[in-house]
Amino acid sequence: MKFSDQDINQIRGNGLSLEEVLQQLNIYNQGFDYANLLRPCTVGDGIRLIKESEFPQLLTKYNQEEKKGRTMKFIPASGAASRMFRLLQSALKTKKSIQVSQIKKKAASGSEFHKDLLKFCQKIKDFAFYSDLQKALSGDGIDIEEQIRKGEFKEIVEAVISTSGLNYAELPKGLIKFHKYPGEIRTAFEEHFVEAMGYSKDAEGNISIHFTVSPEHEKMVSGLFQKLSAKYRGNGLNYEISYSFQKPQTQSLAVDIKNNPFRLQDGRLLFRPGGHGALLENMNELEGDIVFIKNVDNVVPDRLKEPTLKYKKLLGGLLIEIQEKMFKYVRALNRNSTESIDLEEIAEFARESLSIQITDRVNQVGSSELKNLLFDKLNRPLRVCGMVKNEGEPGGGPFWVIQKNGEASIQVVETSQIDQKSPQQKSILDSATHFSPTDFVCGVRDFQGKPFNLMQYRDPDTGFIAHKSQEGKELKSYELPGLWNGSMAFWNTIFVEVPIITFNPVKTILDLLRPQHQAED
Repeated sequence: MKFSDQDINQIRGNGLSLEEVLQQLNIYNQGFDYANLLRPCTVGDGIRLIKESEFPQLLTKYNQEEKKGRTMKFIPASGAASRMFRLLQSALKTKKSIQVSQIKKKAASGSEFHKDLLKFCQKIKDFAFYSDLQKALSGDGIDIEEQIRKGEFKEIVEAVISTSGLNYAELPKGLIKFHKYPGEIRTAFEEHFVEAMGYSKDAEGNISIHFTVSPEHEKMVSGLFQKLSAKYRGNGLNYEISYSFQKPQTQSLAVDIKNNPFRLQDGRLLFRPGGHGALLENMNELEGDIVFIKNVDNVVPDRLKEPTLKYKKLLGGLLIEIQEKMFKYVRALNRNSTESIDLEEIAEFARESLSIQITDRVNQVGSSELKNLLFDKLNRPLRVCGMVKNEGEPGGGPFWVIQKNGEASIQVVETSQIDQKSPQQKSILDSATHFSPTDFVCGVRDFQGKPFNLMQYRDPDTGFIAHKSQEGKELKSYELPGLWNGSMAFWNTIFVEVPIITFNPVKTILDLLRPQHQAED
């Protein structure tokens, strides 16, 4: 593949080398192997239940470490909310008026699209951003109440997503107003500020949160963060807010359907973000200790926060409890002393607590080799992942996966990683009992208190190729191993069942109309 001098300058301007781009092109041609599913993780077989009798001990353990300032939140929040507003964008493509009377007729005939659009129209006043919408239209001389009475919604829809209105389709989800309270309205970002008070505050009231954002949103986001920090400082809280951008060098060269470099109309190459797996570098640079990861849109009003706060602490307490045992064993394995080490006990801990299939090796190798093996397996980052019962929500799931070395391990696997043309693999996928709501707590320091280099524990072979479009043409884009699957493939992992009430994502605008996101009575 030959590139022009202009191409090479553009490649280097994106922080990439020519060799890296050629490697990406090779990936497009070769593709990735699918995950080799063994069976779904189920309760008692890869998924753990925390018994109520364990609550007091785990909560006490977590509260002690929280007060020491060991915790922080990591919120992936880059990218615009355009997918959330596809319904409204599609409604405007017709270039016709959006009349409720016509929508009702098409909804009555069975059109799911028009049923959704009708719901938006009929419930418009229930959105937390309604008052902002009213002001935006008023500035253009349009009375929203009159438009609603007439059943004319084109101007209203335009005001929600257009640059002359609220511009919501171009804003990050964190800046969208999610919840309405008496006397205030909160964005998703603010709900994360409030939620953090409940489980990530040290003894002096310091709260650490890191967001990943897009450079084009920096001014708006940093302005909001300053306002929110000042707002809650009066409560004796000190928010240590930081944010970072996705690294330019994590972008990938897009290709057309024949795997040739995709070019824009002006002849330039097209580079696309490498997916949320690119954020592993951001997380690695933080050098945190106990890090909670949660999607920006998975927040609820105050009246529903209690279960979330409790289970965050329980997951954190379990991580700390297991981490303490890991560190104890790793220290023992690390010592070159004559003290007695019960290798069978350590191997049993690895199997029972971390689902590491290692117990059968105890009698197969010499003690020196087994010590090295156990040290390698235990001296890794640790994550405790909440899993909810499968009730039809989209998302990756917990599975036992056969790795290339023939060993089985528990992994979060996205549906894009599964060969659904294989009857066997499809059957395993369909029999899954749980899925991942991206509710993780991570221990990213080793037994000596040093930060792990997280880049060493990812599986580069678990990236995937996404199909997109640009300027009306199909394209393919290489995405890095996902942050919570391939990027953490070689971490130690514990799956824990958590209540479905802790998972309330906002994937479409209509999700804001769910009872979980509506105003308090």
